[in-house]
Amino acid sequence: MLDTRPMRRAIELAGSHRPHPNPRVGAVVISDEGEVLGEGAHEAPGRPHAEVVALQGAGDRARGATLYVTLEPCTHHGRTPPCVTAILDAGVSKVVVGAGDPDARVSGSGVSTLRDAGVEVVEGVLGDEAEAVDPSYFRHRRTGLPRVTLKYAMTLDGAIAAADGSARWVSSEPAREDAHRLRAGVDAVVVGAGTIRSDDPTLTIRLEDYEGPQPRAVIVAGTGDLPDAAVIWEREPLVVSARHREIPSGSLVVVTGEGGLPDPAAAAGAIAEQGYLDLLLEGGAGVAGAWWRAEVVTRGVVYLAAKVGGGRGISPLGGVFPNIEEVSEVEITGVRSLGADYRVDFERI
Repeated sequence: MLDTRPMRRAIELAGSHRPHPNPRVGAVVISDEGEVLGEGAHEAPGRPHAEVVALQGAGDRARGATLYVTLEPCTHHGRTPPCVTAILDAGVSKVVVGAGDPDARVSGSGVSTLRDAGVEVVEGVLGDEAEAVDPSYFRHRRTGLPRVTLKYAMTLDGAIAAADGSARWVSSEPAREDAHRLRAGVDAVVVGAGTIRSDDPTLTIRLEDYEGPQPRAVIVAGTGDLPDAAVIWEREPLVVSARHREIPSGSLVVVTGEGGLPDPAAAAGAIAEQGYLDLLLEGGAGVAGAWWRAEVVTRGVVYLAAKVGGGRGISPLGGVFPNIEEVSEVEITGVRSLGADYRVDFERI
């Protein structure tokens, strides 16, 4: 039986960094006696890939050893040389691969190149777990779209805000803190222009113990104006707009669509092309509903507040729900309490 412990270690290493748009990858070099000779992870674009880091750690002892790697080694020249070249130069005798790489530039060529050179290759070891360490990368390489998590907080009777638009605060402080930790795990936070106009958010992670990078702020705008004095301009946001416009700072991408809004799939794809593969969609209701109905959203996090509005407010997804036959099935993957509130996680089926 193949020892899977080195692969589990490689998966652990892979999850410790966010190198998007490159994949999260971990690697471990093991001797015939089971000794760890070297290990590493891909930390950031332009930095050495995980295989190279692990092989450098092993040095000359890598010759004849086994390399465990969570993702199929690359064969193309990017900002760094191909990993298969480093593997062959190091002289390892066996490579154990977690998941195949769906990137069209690799997709089987890494494995075939190694085998053609006489290296023994074992594929699919803890493959599901290796893929689960970076689901947004796999979704993007297979579909061209990022992973999109829809997040909202609502009252028990289904309103994210009162009829006048006021929403502070629907959820409790523990739920809001959890939402900031949710932001800490993504590449970008996406909101509609209406949220910028009504809430003037910063879209930052505000946690006392957080020292990591801030997610990119992304605004999805239709044909209406954006406020020149909004605090978001201090963060140089990415604006995905249905028309060309002058913006105080940041970058502009024009994506046309129906009804004066950027097409959801095209907008999401454009954001991914900028290198942001894991998105947190925070609304408002117009953008959230459009992206949900376009099936761009893949998963959701709902904060159920211990509050009841007692009347008609603003619903999370906007639009019209005309017929029960149009309901979407989801899989609830987690429920837990946060102070007085509850967090419900779900995946789109």
